[in-house]
Amino acid sequence: MGVIVTARLELVPITVAVVEAVLEGDRARAERILGARMPSAWPNRALIERAFYASVTAIRENPEGRLWGDRVLITRDETRRVVGSVIFHGAPDTEGSVEVAYGVEEESQRQGYATEATRASVDWALEQREVIVVRAATPPWHIASQKVLERCGLAKVGDRDSPLGELWEYERRR
Repeated sequence: MGVIVTARLELVPITVAVVEAVLEGDRARAERILGARMPSAWPNRALIERAFYASVTAIRENPEGRLWGDRVLITRDETRRVVGSVIFHGAPDTEGSVEVAYGVEEESQRQGYATEATRASVDWALEQREVIVVRAATPPWHIASQKVLERCGLAKVGDRDSPLGELWEYERRR
């Protein structure tokens, strides 16, 4: 899995080495691996506790499956800074489905980074022979997220209940 380059971003694969550096609190090592400056708030403690700690064993045992398509968003300008990430919730399932999620640091929001990176990631996923559909879910109150998904060609196809409350489901098929 390589780097995806867009007009303003490099989408750099998240590796086991990056995850381990972050978990160990070794910011300098993570920045060296990524070749970019990480914002002081990234990744936040909740992300580390919920995502990285919960899945570090799975990541180590199956990095290609667990980190499938996961990338850090790095600006291509002279600052080379991490502005967010786009992840998939694992490799494609047996029906050719993947679920995408994304986040942009607060100070970098409202600049089009989420749309630019998510569009590139969804396009990349649909180019993979084993992927037929890319899905995403967002709360009904999260208008900005809905707009990102719609700009990336995903259409609302339904809703579902989750532990987080109601979620609207979106998808884009090959």
